[in-house]
Amino acid sequence: MTQHNSFKASAGGGKKNRTVLKRFERVDLLKKREQWKDGDRVIGLKKTLPEA
Repeated sequence: MTQHNSFKASAGGGKKNRTVLKRFERVDLLKKREQWKDGDRVIGLKKTLPEA
């Protein structure tokens, strides 16, 4: 049985840029931008774009 193309390593070998952040990454980014303070709810965070 052969391996599907989506499971093979890319030719470049580099890491892809992720467009979706994990919750702790979003909290850290919002803290850095001063849009989140301690005590705020973690559920229902604002949508955030990753740093460029």
